[in-house]
Amino acid sequence: MLSTTRLPLLRHGSPDDLFAWHDGKPVTVRSYLAAVRDLARRLPDGAYLLNLCGDRLGFAVALGAALLRRQISLHPPNDAPATLRQLDESYPGLICLTDAGAHYPGMTCVAALPTDGLDSLTGSPFDADLAFPADQVAAIAFTSGSTGRPMPQVKSWGTLVRSVHGAGTALGIAGLGSAGHSTCGLVGTVPHQHMYGLESVILLALQHGLVLHGSRPLFPADIAACLADLPGRRMLVTTPVHLQALLADGTALPPLDFILCATAPLAPQLAIDAEAKLGAPLHEIYGCSETGQLAVRRTSATAEWLCIDGIRLRQDEQGTWASGDFLDGETLLADVIELKSDTRFILHGRSADQVNIAGKRSSLAFLNHHLNSVEGVKDGVVFMPQEGESGTTRLAALVVAPGLTAETLLARLRERIDPIFLPRPLRFVEALPRNPTGKLPREALLRMLDNSQRD
Repeated sequence: MLSTTRLPLLRHGSPDDLFAWHDGKPVTVRSYLAAVRDLARRLPDGAYLLNLCGDRLGFAVALGAALLRRQISLHPPNDAPATLRQLDESYPGLICLTDAGAHYPGMTCVAALPTDGLDSLTGSPFDADLAFPADQVAAIAFTSGSTGRPMPQVKSWGTLVRSVHGAGTALGIAGLGSAGHSTCGLVGTVPHQHMYGLESVILLALQHGLVLHGSRPLFPADIAACLADLPGRRMLVTTPVHLQALLADGTALPPLDFILCATAPLAPQLAIDAEAKLGAPLHEIYGCSETGQLAVRRTSATAEWLCIDGIRLRQDEQGTWASGDFLDGETLLADVIELKSDTRFILHGRSADQVNIAGKRSSLAFLNHHLNSVEGVKDGVVFMPQEGESGTTRLAALVVAPGLTAETLLARLRERIDPIFLPRPLRFVEALPRNPTGKLPREALLRMLDNSQRD
């Protein structure tokens, strides 16, 4: 159970410490907290805030101001009109926090950062003791929708902070921004509305004294430029899809000290290549929107995951359950897990990924590994559409492979997997409908498959 203990918004050493790098300028802790106070004064009354800030500094300011006003931040999986309509209907009186100049029709919009810039707040008093009750509801995050409709997940401030502290300790990040060491800056390629980005970019910087880069770069040259902005040590938070693109491009990066990866299984060989080419240790983090961060591993060294401090796992006939100091009761995990102890395990993929056809078993993760290992395949996914009219299970695949024919690809797959798992239909497409974290929402796959069949 969470107590009424108050936990600080940030843990940097002094008001003049570097907090962020924004629009080519350094931002101090003093300036950040002044912006939080300023936005809190400007916010209209209302229970819920929709934080759509793409700017990381603006997002962090909005998060702090919402906590100060005891308003709950909503972090949607996207800003598509249909998503925003659903949120507006579910949370009446919703206030939308945006970047400067951004507007969403039919919604009350407030710019998170002052229109005159942070320099206009230099006379603001400094408040070093900004802290909030551990049991205060801080945010409602939403699942990615990769297995269906996004679902809301309520997060208290204590749950978020304690999860981030546990992960930081397990990863060895806690000392990177501490006194006696050079400043460590953080660049992330992932959206901060997603739980991974919220915890491992925004909150990791706030709670471990790191310097937050205000941009979210995607292209390799932009990632290199953002890293070059930062003085001292550097940390990159990314996904397997973004990391693979970065390595394939070959753009030289400034020296890195740490790489963190999540959102999808990372192939051990990709981790080994990344460490060799980028010169920094690469760690993975495992979790989900329902629980937040649960476990870590250094992928090049071991297949085993180690739970962060305070997390315990157990199994019964339903599956694997997670519990811990900062979790509300037990949560059933949607993955196939092989327990080595109550804190160590091997991950075998999502429960929904298990495939049983004519008495033979496999997993979508296994099939996708072999599909994407075929020479000439740039990207591809095997997935399970709805069952056919006869109730039989049929796999489908969408593939980006400009130089291959269906006959050639199926022949190469037949050499790697049991023919009963060959995908039919197999459709060639120009690009897969990946979301900003690299995931493939099920609804988007079904739409693309349907459209390809009509063409």
